[in-house]
Amino acid sequence: MSEQTANQSPPTASLSDPELTGRARTHVTAVEQMQCILHPQAGAALLALRGAAAREGLDPWPVSGFRDFSRQLAIWNAKFRGERPLLDRNSQPLRAADLDVAERVAAILVWSALPGASRHHWGSDFDLIDRGAHEPGTKVELLDADYAAGGRYARLAAWLARHAHAYGFFHPYDRDRGGVHPEPWHLSYAPVAAPAQAAMSPRLLAAALAGAGLDGEAIVMERLEELFERFVAAVAPAPAEALAAAAVSRAARPA
Repeated sequence: MSEQTANQSPPTASLSDPELTGRARTHVTAVEQMQCILHPQAGAALLALRGAAAREGLDPWPVSGFRDFSRQLAIWNAKFRGERPLLDRNSQPLRAADLDVAERVAAILVWSALPGASRHHWGSDFDLIDRGAHEPGTKVELLDADYAAGGRYARLAAWLARHAHAYGFFHPYDRDRGGVHPEPWHLSYAPVAAPAQAAMSPRLLAAALAGAGLDGEAIVMERLEELFERFVAAVAPAPAEALAAAAVSRAARPA
């Protein structure tokens, strides 16, 4: 049983099956102010969070928002084939050619979701940096050290720890549960993500993956129940504070 199921009963899912699995984009919109694509509710909440953080000298900036099924499939297959970097749990490089199919699948899932199972499909999730602390013209790299004490984004991480829930956000990959590596840069908008998480299932994922051209498909399908529990279901539940704060915010908006 996932922590989500064990700790709370989220609201009824509002996304369709194609939206949940990234095969549709009818639930997302461009947020021009931040040059990203998000669910409208998540975009509005992030703009509010940005405004509050800016008053304390921070510049939260999303570097990854909505990602569709095709893009996630391309990332997966490139990692499987060794065309993109593949890392172990300690962020050390691996050679795809040195791993059998099952080992490649497990290694990819530590850092990248299966197509159809990415939280980025929902438009509720994004990766966040402090743009003011990033050196202009350099590549954005999401590294644990940057969000730890003394890191370039440490002030942002500390601010989010105090204030993210007030805007409806939380960290789904807050600690190591034996599945996805912790991601201090990854934020999730609870009112959209909680029902989406509850609506996900191995059956839904299997239907999305069937015939999609996934490298390693045979092993993935054979072990789908196990992989789903370990890498999809094993996340932090949406905190009650985040759900409550978002509900208050929506109620306060003029009709």
